Amino acid sequence: MNDTAVHIRGLVKRYGGTSVVDGLDLDIVQGEVFALLGPNGAGKTTTVEILEGYRKRDAGTVSVLGEDPGRAGRSWRSKIGIVAQTATDASELTVREVVSHFATNYPRHRDPEAVINQVGLGEHAKKRVGRLSGGQRRRVDVALGIIGDPELLFLDEPTTGFDPEARVRFWHLIRQLSAEGTTIVLTTHYLDEVEALANRVAVIARGRLKVVGDPATLGGRATAGAVVSWRENGRLMEETTANPDHFVAQLVSKNSGNVAGLSVQRPSLEDVYLQMIGDSADGAELRKEAV
Repeated sequence: MNDTAVHIRGLVKRYGGTSVVDGLDLDIVQGEVFALLGPNGAGKTTTVEILEGYRKRDAGTVSVLGEDPGRAGRSWRSKIGIVAQTATDASELTVREVVSHFATNYPRHRDPEAVINQVGLGEHAKKRVGRLSGGQRRRVDVALGIIGDPELLFLDEPTTGFDPEARVRFWHLIRQLSAEGTTIVLTTHYLDEVEALANRVAVIARGRLKVVGDPATLGGRATAGAVVSWRENGRLMEETTANPDHFVAQLVSKNSGNVAGLSVQRPSLEDVYLQMIGDSADGAELRKEAV
């Protein structure tokens, strides 16, 4: 337990007669980037709100940084950083003013000017928040989430509205925070973001944990049959094989080293994720963007 930032056993949350979180068990290790995936209504947001201390549970035990978030006080809360989906409403303040003001709420905090630069808003520090674009306002949210130098940072769809350059900058910041020992809990629908950042992934559907693992090997990705495709006599050919290296070697030898359109593909994280959640998905929430 000494290296565990979040410990959950038998977590249950009901609304009326429906359990939106149904006996969830989960451990998150200190310093890791941990992603929560699941369709809308899977129980992700409810689980995170319980961990943040903003929602009561109906059953189960929860420990976050060694304390029960349902009873923890201000000292515990000062160790938590939150970037929620809702944008900060401080339209009349400048970026510098709002970040500097939030810094005073913490017993220890990062340098406001450094944080503003880290999130890519250095040249906009004097601009009122209400005059920023949606993506820039989202960067203000990220700045407020990390200004208190948190031990545990919750990120809920943090890069919504970011352009590709801003997303790459954000990824660099998250890797830096993780390297410094910050534990990060990430909920996102961008699967490329999960593959780029997460040490481990949990897939939740209908309030229950489906699987936990490394994004690269989740659901048997690393050992699943590969699809080898190539062009032969103008036609697209495909072969599914458990040993793609051997098959490709034979193919190359047969064609004297010249194989047109050769590619080898294993199941993507998206393929595995969709298979796991099955009919729990609503089909409209999955987003995948290349950077």
